[in-house]
Amino acid sequence: MKKVLSIAGSDSGGGAGIQADLKTFAALGCYGTTAVTALTSQNTMGVQGVFPVTPAFVAQQIDSVLSDIGADVIKIGMLLNAPIIEAVARSLKRFAHIPIILDPVMISTSGHALLEDDAVEALKRDLFPMAALVTPNFDEAIFLVGTCEAKAAAQKILAMGPQAVLIKGGHRSLPSCEHAEDYLLDAGQSTTFSAPWVKTKNTHGTGCTLAAAIACYMALDFSLSDSVKMAKAYLSGALQAGSEMNIGQGFGPVRHDWRAIPCA
Repeated sequence: MKKVLSIAGSDSGGGAGIQADLKTFAALGCYGTTAVTALTSQNTMGVQGVFPVTPAFVAQQIDSVLSDIGADVIKIGMLLNAPIIEAVARSLKRFAHIPIILDPVMISTSGHALLEDDAVEALKRDLFPMAALVTPNFDEAIFLVGTCEAKAAAQKILAMGPQAVLIKGGHRSLPSCEHAEDYLLDAGQSTTFSAPWVKTKNTHGTGCTLAAAIACYMALDFSLSDSVKMAKAYLSGALQAGSEMNIGQGFGPVRHDWRAIPCA
């Protein structure tokens, strides 16, 4: 069975972070393991608190999983601060053969900061060069490189060392848009992925879910481009199936198990 390790924060509301990753891994037939970087108290209305895990314990979790169970792909999400980033980078150097999908989580759906200011440089310096794919949304890409155009931003991020960059465009799509577009730059080759815009307020955890799905499909031996295409289709289905759910009073989750729903 293919295995994927998620290194990310815990979402008490169950819609993003470690919880979204594990739901996605299970839905796509992979065995999921975790290294928790931070505990959050949050719900559909927002993030009420963040409690970081010590860098040494984050590293211990990674070593425990990879020294025994191993992983075909590693997915990284919320890291919170520079010491945690540095600990993760040190731990993963021993396992450089495992592809890394890095989702640079900076701000929650509700607008709460999930990456400290001094951690951005550590993220770019220590983890970007180790990544097979970096998956910022459009706003995160602007924050990282200061460029308000997807192709230029992807080129600047690619120059920081990752093998490929996916700029997720769903966050910047206007209500009048009919499609959400993502832009992939891989070793000089670019591809634009388009999917019908799903009108729903249940969008919590979409970035985590997409990156986790890409990691699964790569673990299942699909190419990077095919993995992105299939992951985007999976997320579209999860958004559509979750659009009628009524969980919480704010930004609800997508429906990760949509393919198991009769007639879904």
